[in-house]
Amino acid sequence: MSNTSNFRQAIRQANSQPLVGSNVIANALPFVGGGLVLTAMGTYGGLHVLQNNPAIFMPTFWVALIAELVLFFIARGVAEKGNNSTALPLLATYSLLSGYTLTGLVALALSTPGVGITGIGVAALGCGITFVAARQIGSNLSDADGMALTKTVQLGVIALLVVLVLQFLFAMFGVFTPTWLEIGISGIGVFLFAGVAVVDFYILPRTYRDDQYLPAALSMYLTYINLFVFILRLLIAFNSRD
Repeated sequence: MSNTSNFRQAIRQANSQPLVGSNVIANALPFVGGGLVLTAMGTYGGLHVLQNNPAIFMPTFWVALIAELVLFFIARGVAEKGNNSTALPLLATYSLLSGYTLTGLVALALSTPGVGITGIGVAALGCGITFVAARQIGSNLSDADGMALTKTVQLGVIALLVVLVLQFLFAMFGVFTPTWLEIGISGIGVFLFAGVAVVDFYILPRTYRDDQYLPAALSMYLTYINLFVFILRLLIAFNSRD
């Protein structure tokens, strides 16, 4: 959910701004795709560790999670300064770590009857369909509609983040979310990040110049990773009902 801080900064920069990077999304897309491929590789490696060396998976998971969070802020800062040659390997490493930390969710999906590899494919396909629809809608928003949607979605994402933190804290004490509530949280997450995908196509060309494609790619990458996670969570919750 590192997307939240990126989101607030983008809103401040884009408010009432004309297009400054009409081609920034096109320039960013190859790096978004590359990041998603690296994430898939990181998840594959994590599944291999989980299957063959389960005792070391959780320690390495926590190391990867902490490194991922630290690297996010470092990589974003470097990318924002336009130092692409330094930012690119940092973002590549971040993508691999992100994939590793998704291992648990993907493993749960693979072991859940009714989800499996088909469900993972459905989640990925859902992200692709969202991209196509969001591109059409977000690119044609008026300034008034674009800023209104942006602020609404921002508030929703912040509220969702609070709920997820509380959910995590309760889980630490052995209090797990009922299935019906997990379905609700996951459904709201899917809805909100579909909204974020629309907002990206409105806000990124007003925030970044054409040569600032790496921070734009990071923003889009986070959007689709979070969307994938919530679609997969929703499928798991639906197929885990008592």
